[in-house]
Amino acid sequence: MEEIKERKREIRSSVAKSLESLSKKELAEKIKRVEDRLFEFANFMEAKVPLLYTAYSSEVPSHGILRRCFTYKKIVVLPSFDKEKRRMKFMKIDNLETDLKPGPRGNFEPNPEKCKVVPIERIDIAIVPGIAFDEKGARLGIGEGYYDRLIPKLPGTSRKVALALEFQIVPQVPMQSHDKHVDIIITDERIIYKI
Repeated sequence: MEEIKERKREIRSSVAKSLESLSKKELAEKIKRVEDRLFEFANFMEAKVPLLYTAYSSEVPSHGILRRCFTYKKIVVLPSFDKEKRRMKFMKIDNLETDLKPGPRGNFEPNPEKCKVVPIERIDIAIVPGIAFDEKGARLGIGEGYYDRLIPKLPGTSRKVALALEFQIVPQVPMQSHDKHVDIIITDERIIYKI
């Protein structure tokens, strides 16, 4: 168990260093390629109610994706985190400037005073954040377990799609019994379907 935790720490550190080594221009180009692939992905384009995220630390930034979703008239849903109960609720946002507030995890999340709750059953596709992935769909997040608890609760028809830069794909993500997989990973170079 301790060996798995140490390996996860090493992967998180390695990804953070790789991100830091990129120039702003290189990073922006890679992120744009991920965004473009996502908006060419039929499952995403057909989805009316995508669950998205606001990026935390070494996750692929999502601000551009959120903006583009509004132009495609999607119902944009973001998670709101309850640290005490270790749960998420899902809220519809209509405006990136006025509907978000700083959350307990350090990233932005929906302001419950301005946003309405969306039942999980309404989510057509879930864009799941992560720091590293392998080609079998194993995912390494920031270590709080929110998405590992969410994935089994999503409707069976909802695809679980991760976004990553190619260097975030590692040979093997060490998994524990509570860790969950994604179905598809979209990188700046390819689309990986879970083997």
